[in-house]
Amino acid sequence: MTNKYVIGLDYGTDSVRAVIIDTGNGETIGTSVFEYPRWKKGLYCDPSSNRFRQHPLDYIEGMVHSVKEALSGMNPEVIKNITGITVDTTGSTPVAVDKGGVPLSLKPEFEDDPDAMFVLWKDHTAVKEAAEINELAKSWGGIDYTKFEGGVYSSEWFWAKILHVMRANKRIRENAFSWVEHCDWIPALLTGNTDPLTLKRSRCAAGHKAMWHNDFGGLPDELFLTRLDPILAGLRKRLYRDTFTCEVSVGHLSEEWATKLGLMPGVKVGAGAFDAHLGAIGGEIKPYQLIKVMGTSTCDMLVSPMNEVGDRLVAGICGQVDGSIIPGMLGLEAGQSAFGDIYAWFGKLLMWPVSEIISKMSWLDERTKDRVGKETADRVIVELSTQAEKLSDNDTAIIALDWLNGRRTPYANQELKGAIAGLSLGSDAPRIFKALVEATAFGSKMINDRFVSEGIRIDGVIAIGGVAKKNPFVMQTVADVLNMPIRVASSDQTCALGSAMAASVMAGVHKDFGSAQKAMGGGFEKEYKPDRLKAEKYNELYLRYKKLGEFVENELK
Repeated sequence: MTNKYVIGLDYGTDSVRAVIIDTGNGETIGTSVFEYPRWKKGLYCDPSSNRFRQHPLDYIEGMVHSVKEALSGMNPEVIKNITGITVDTTGSTPVAVDKGGVPLSLKPEFEDDPDAMFVLWKDHTAVKEAAEINELAKSWGGIDYTKFEGGVYSSEWFWAKILHVMRANKRIRENAFSWVEHCDWIPALLTGNTDPLTLKRSRCAAGHKAMWHNDFGGLPDELFLTRLDPILAGLRKRLYRDTFTCEVSVGHLSEEWATKLGLMPGVKVGAGAFDAHLGAIGGEIKPYQLIKVMGTSTCDMLVSPMNEVGDRLVAGICGQVDGSIIPGMLGLEAGQSAFGDIYAWFGKLLMWPVSEIISKMSWLDERTKDRVGKETADRVIVELSTQAEKLSDNDTAIIALDWLNGRRTPYANQELKGAIAGLSLGSDAPRIFKALVEATAFGSKMINDRFVSEGIRIDGVIAIGGVAKKNPFVMQTVADVLNMPIRVASSDQTCALGSAMAASVMAGVHKDFGSAQKAMGGGFEKEYKPDRLKAEKYNELYLRYKKLGEFVENELK
């Protein structure tokens, strides 16, 4: 047997997915998904204060279970020919570690402390710290360290989160030797080198979220960090200088982890990256093709040859980083802080009578109550989409803002809130849902407009992720609002596939990412074409959306 196989590990917000891919044709020969049990129970989280934390045991247990189940029943010859494994994760999702690189939450004295957990990407407890970083970067008289981050630093990112936790929790501050991103810690764990001073750090994570750049000599200067807050003194030297793109091997699978996972020792382990960036690879990104990763939030990814954009600053996005997606090309990132999360919020809102009233009706048996709750929850978004799609194009009284989790692009501002205007006594659930879908589509158009206004062209749009695969009404609305065709990638696990492609290049099976995409790519299953008449109508509504946004943003200042 000469076939070579690779593993892609995709850590999402709610679960981890393992895929085993044939590098010759891209066929998935094994797959498994594991939902994080602690996260599912809502442990260590407080949505009312925008605190979202995850326990490393969810990640470890998920990796062991998903990989072993994906391998279950597999031909031993296949297992012998697995040559590489690459990991993608959410981000920025850092954790405090000790000198050995052990997350503090894995120690008995910190096992229930939320501040010792991984601080999930969607955690917005550090809004104040992000504002301080932005103010200092513009006023301190030295380098503006946000300039390659779109000019605005976000509470979703590395330094703001670290500073917030260190200020809020003295025990963490005194016991944290360093901090490590989720996408760096998993590869380090697999290779047996979790030493925070020597483990290899992701260029993707460092460049987009930690203000790392070669021009700066790495991370922001010690003087800048201590002016931000003296408690950061000395941390920079306990972090890193060098970063690595996803075609680089960080080491080999240790014997301990080979045994735990049921793999051969010596399998190459690649440098990690964020899920959206490797998802863009899996979605067969090409220069100036916008990849929209459409899930609970969105990440909008572009790549450009370095000689065409280079260090020309693109304002208002989430960073421009050499090699963060395709090594040797400039990776540009934007996104929306909430997308599918908005639909889920509205569905949950409508479910309130089911969970709080019907569930307490004593004259209904438990089986009936459970069935009513489950079927209603399963069908609510589907039915809302069906009814919203039937509404007249002239039914446009309601305008909504998609800032329920703040705004990521343009110009990150996590203090912003959502809004709904134009309600009347005739505003029923499908009409409000339609307005929310349109709001997310308008948010997408704001991102396109930002790129184009900065001189970055968009030649086409490719969609990946759960929303892209599951909701035609949403996808058609986005195509109409953007007035651009949208192709949907065939793979239902595009981020994991992108990690597998990266693993194939890292392990030397494919010479470059173009070759890996050609051999392993799944192509596209559908194309949504814009309705020109609807596009014209949406241009009018888009102006009202922007006007409402300006009003809300100004009133919140």
